[in-house]
Amino acid sequence: MEKMPEIEVVYGLPEKQKLLKLQVPEGTSVRQAAEMSGMEAFFPGLEVNQAKLGIFGKLVARPDEQPVKQGDRVEIYRPLIADPKAARAKRAEKS
Repeated sequence: MEKMPEIEVVYGLPEKQKLLKLQVPEGTSVRQAAEMSGMEAFFPGLEVNQAKLGIFGKLVARPDEQPVKQGDRVEIYRPLIADPKAARAKRAEKS
C-alpha cells in the first residue's frame, strides 16, 4: 500500500484565510500539493502555478522539485504590493 503523507495547504488575505488538510501521494512536489488543494476555488484570481510557495514560513526555492513530507504546511504566498525596504524608509521619513 502506497504511503500517503497528510499535509496542510494554507492561503490568506487580510479578510479571509483558508487551511485545507489533504493526503497526497508519496513524492508529490510542493507545487503539485498546492495545485491539488483546489485553493483557487476559494480565492478567485489566485494563480497557484505562478505563486511563491513555502513550508512553515520558509520560501521553497524549487517548489516543482521539492517533495512534501508528512505534516508539512504548504503556504501559498501573495505577491508583495510594495517593497518592504521602501515602505520602512517612507515610514521613517514621516517620523
